[in-house]
Amino acid sequence: MNGYVVIVDGAAWHQETVADEFENLTLVKLPPYSPELNPIEQVWQWMRQNELANRCFSGYENIVNECSRAWNTFRSDIKNVQSLCKREWFTMGI
Repeated sequence: MNGYVVIVDGAAWHQETVADEFENLTLVKLPPYSPELNPIEQVWQWMRQNELANRCFSGYENIVNECSRAWNTFRSDIKNVQSLCKREWFTMGI
């Protein structure tokens, strides 16, 4: 059986008890105030600055659609994804 690791930040809903439901899942909590260790923080910052800033939304569905559009724009540029998400100290064997 393979084991899996999920890295989480200190958000209140990231409870360690979630992993109790799975025999092969371990949660690793990032230290507080360490956004540089969490690549999604850079992704959100890029999306806000380049796609979502200074906008008014007409409602929930419009927000979801625009966030989806922003995400698809981000992920379509592989060099941008790599520059924001790659960490020299971490490699993943796939």
